[in-house]
Amino acid sequence: MVLYDMHTDFFIKVLDGISNASAQSRLDTKANHINWLAGSLVQERYVLASLFTEEIQQTHHELFKEHKGIQDGVSYPPLADYKADWETISPILRKAIVNLEEKKLDEMFEMEGMEFSNFDYLSFNTYREANCIGQIALWRRLLGYEAMKYD
Repeated sequence: MVLYDMHTDFFIKVLDGISNASAQSRLDTKANHINWLAGSLVQERYVLASLFTEEIQQTHHELFKEHKGIQDGVSYPPLADYKADWETISPILRKAIVNLEEKKLDEMFEMEGMEFSNFDYLSFNTYREANCIGQIALWRRLLGYEAMKYD
């Protein structure tokens, strides 16, 4: 839960001040841009919440459903939309995680032909959040923004 709370806060901070135009820049690479990374992070919190509590979807679910990768030629929504969805889902998912019973963590499910326990998926998603937030932090610097503030 410590990492969950850190990521909840860092997500908002790492996006602070980034323009929507910058958020879609790939700097002539094939790397995932900030906008896709942010939307993907939001999507995964909604997927987890759907596993642990109720079926719920982010505003831009169609862009990210079924772990869809970045799409060339697509204009992604403004970062404000992702921030709003993040602030909606984060307390819902936090409460669900805190209240999870061990039996539920041990339950298995299948996704894209692979089988996971809820615990394994939650653990992977915690790792992935740190990874994606780090990528966005790097993009900040590559695009000429100040480093993320931790205060």
